[in-house]
Amino acid sequence: MKFSAVFASLMAGSAAAFTSLSSQSTSRTALSETKADLQDLGKKLNPIVGYWDPLGLTEASFWGKSDDFTIGFLRQAEIKHGRVAMAAFVGYCVQSNFHFPWAMSLDGSPFPSTDLSPPEQWDALPLAARLQIVLFVGFLEFYSELTPAEGTDSGLPHYTKGGQPGKFPTFDAIPHPVPFNLYDPFNFHTKMTDEQKEKRLRAEINNGRLAQLGIFGFLCAQTIPGSVPLLDGVVKPYSGEVMAPFPEFA
Repeated sequence: MKFSAVFASLMAGSAAAFTSLSSQSTSRTALSETKADLQDLGKKLNPIVGYWDPLGLTEASFWGKSDDFTIGFLRQAEIKHGRVAMAAFVGYCVQSNFHFPWAMSLDGSPFPSTDLSPPEQWDALPLAARLQIVLFVGFLEFYSELTPAEGTDSGLPHYTKGGQPGKFPTFDAIPHPVPFNLYDPFNFHTKMTDEQKEKRLRAEINNGRLAQLGIFGFLCAQTIPGSVPLLDGVVKPYSGEVMAPFPEFA
C-alpha cells in the first residue's frame, strides 16, 4: 500500500549517516569536503569507475558560492535522493503484492487493492490523505534544514557550511517531548565504531545509486512500453503522470 511505502521512505530517509545523536549538544566541527576528498571516496565506492564528474559540477560554484558549499550541496542531494529511491524501490515491490488489511479511513474505506499498480494506488488515495503525507514529509525537510541559532547548544551545522551531509538532526530541541528520533529510534547503533559507520555510509551511497536506477526502471517500464525489456509483463502499464502527485490539479 502507498502509505507503507511513504512510511518506509521516511524511515530510510532518516538514516542520518549512521552516527549517534543521543545527546542534545552536538559537535560543530567543520567537515567541509574538497574535490580531493571526493576523488578518494570515489575510489572506495567503485574502484573501477572511481571519481566521475563529467559535467564538472563540483567546480560549478552554485549560486556564486565556494566549492566547499557546492560539494556539500551535491553530497547532501545524492544521499537524500538515494535514500528516497531505496524506500521507493522497496515500497514499490511490497505494495505491488501486499496492502494493509484494516480500514484506511473512518468511513471504513479499504486501502487501494494490489490489483492497481503503485502509482495507481497513490492516485486512488483521498486528496486529504495525500496532502497529509506531503505536508509531513515537507515538515521533515524543513526541520532538516534548520541550523543552530547564535548561542544555542542544539542543532547541526548546515551541510553547505561544514556540516555532515546526510545527518538528520534529533528532535531534542522541540519544545514538547518526542519519544523517538528519526534515525535509530531505539538506539541500536550507538556502539558502532567509526570504521563500521564509514563502511555502512559507503554501502548506503552505492545502494542508493542502484535504487535510483531501479525505481526509474519500474516507472519507465510502466509509462514507456518496451523501454525496459526485462520488465515487460512484470509491471502494470500506467497512463497517468508519475511526476504529478495531485493529478486532479494537473
